[in-house]
Amino acid sequence: MPFIDLAAQQAEVAGEVLPVWQRLFETAGFIGGSEVDAFEREYAEFIGVEHVVGVSNGTDALELAYRAVGVGPGDEVIMPVNTFIATAEAVSRIGAVPVFVDVDEEHLLIDPDVVEAAITDRTRVIVAVHLFGQTAAVERLLSIAERHDLVVVEDAAQSQGASSTAGQAGALARVAATSFYPGKNLGAAGDAGAVMTNDEHIAASIRNLAGHGSTIKYVHDHIGMNARLDAIQAPVLRAKLKRLDGWNAARRIAADRYAALLADIEGVRSPTSRHGNSDVWHLYVVRVSDRDRVMTELTAAGIGVGIHYPTPVHLTEAYANLGYQRGQFPVAESAADRILSLPMFPHLSEAQQERVAVALRSSLVR
Repeated sequence: MPFIDLAAQQAEVAGEVLPVWQRLFETAGFIGGSEVDAFEREYAEFIGVEHVVGVSNGTDALELAYRAVGVGPGDEVIMPVNTFIATAEAVSRIGAVPVFVDVDEEHLLIDPDVVEAAITDRTRVIVAVHLFGQTAAVERLLSIAERHDLVVVEDAAQSQGASSTAGQAGALARVAATSFYPGKNLGAAGDAGAVMTNDEHIAASIRNLAGHGSTIKYVHDHIGMNARLDAIQAPVLRAKLKRLDGWNAARRIAADRYAALLADIEGVRSPTSRHGNSDVWHLYVVRVSDRDRVMTELTAAGIGVGIHYPTPVHLTEAYANLGYQRGQFPVAESAADRILSLPMFPHLSEAQQERVAVALRSSLVR
């Protein structure tokens, strides 16, 4: 049983995508063009923003977003320590410094209560990471940012279609970045990403930076990068975007079913939604004791599981130079030892979920 079934998604859109790919190959229209333009318009309408700029991947999208709001070498960017390394990596590539904070115990999202203490005179950005298909407390982070003249950037890579009482994830702050890595709720057939904003100047800056710092061919205003969305990915994203609401609804049904199936299994802590959120369950992350043994037994039973993420970013070798120590972020560190991601995808069947629940009960109830 797979952790995620991408083949089912691809099969669903193949009849729509393959003819477009054929036309692109016949015309050699591989960079930019009408398919990319159409996807940007359609995703902007879906999210509820004025501008979407398609780019090469989610990490580049983050770097471009940071650069577009003025992050430079030596600046500090505050982010949750429970995130994929790309959130920090994109900061480091600029020459800026990621500053980590802990997450809340219930949802494992950035904890606004600890953000203010991490602000210094070098802080420029607070990153709201919408993890696991949830929406972080952006409204509280925006209030903190306003008091300190900072910018909030959304990392919306895991929450396409999620929302809170404040609005859609990706449309809540001045600028947001997302990934369309194949396993995302809205996934391409390879790497892809986007930056979302209502600020036309930021959108123009992103396009310039993503195209080698150039708006006019061979006229380079800035030192940019090659980070454009290729046309081959756009038809896949357009076809999947039409189905995203339905796929997210299927994920919500699956999440409710998991909650019911796991409710009476001693030793399982199931996830819950933050008040006012409509989550899209990119991942269904439970917490169990003796996680590594449980994971081994589920894997032996043929059930695909994962850990998102086994090592908080401050404890990775890549960031050892920042001097963080184990014990500084107790919530994230404790969770990292217990979290287990169960199979979650739109085509997940009731029978498959029942199999997961039986196997999980067997590994925990001795």
